[in-house]
Amino acid sequence: MEKTHQIPIWFFIGTLLGVYGLIILGTGITRLIHPPAVQMALGYLHADIWWGALLLAIGAVYFYKYRPGKN
Repeated sequence: MEKTHQIPIWFFIGTLLGVYGLIILGTGITRLIHPPAVQMALGYLHADIWWGALLLAIGAVYFYKYRPGKN
């Protein structure tokens, strides 16, 4: 009987989190370089940079842990 290799769903979730993290982090860096004309109440905290980096880190962990071809 042949063994079928299935890719875990967590690999795709890690990929999506990484892509979303890159998009949000890129937006945060762009807003840091070119600030918007209207100041936000807590804009000085740069939440988009923090959340983008967090999503990117979590996505990288899932991507590495559940990558296909891992023994």
